[in-house]
Amino acid sequence: MVLAAVCIAAWFSNIVNGSPLLDALPGMLILYVMVIIGLVIGRFCPFYLPSVAWVSLISIIATLPFFPGNGWIIARLAEVDFLAVVTPVLAYAGLALTGREFAMFKQTGWKLVIVALLVFTGTFIGSAVVAHVML
Repeated sequence: MVLAAVCIAAWFSNIVNGSPLLDALPGMLILYVMVIIGLVIGRFCPFYLPSVAWVSLISIIATLPFFPGNGWIIARLAEVDFLAVVTPVLAYAGLALTGREFAMFKQTGWKLVIVALLVFTGTFIGSAVVAHVML
């Protein structure tokens, strides 16, 4: 389901940017293969490491300068608009709430909303101040 959302977002991004979809397709397939390899290693490895770490490790190794074919891999991945790819994944991760989290929200109620708004506001203002000072 997430893969379908990512592909649709990448397709729309390519339409907006004017680049052909077939240019980004090999890069998307490479990303998919990296994720599958990381998930398989995470499932069958004798010691525990989160799947995200395995996927990251596989991706890093595949793009290292001494890895055979890294130039081709990097060239294919450069065609993928990563902002368009990551947005639906992060939205799905943010919406994937469990029953335990809903129970916690019911206990805290409106206080959690106030704290969240204050945190978001503080983060935004802090980022704006840093950007204003540095830029």
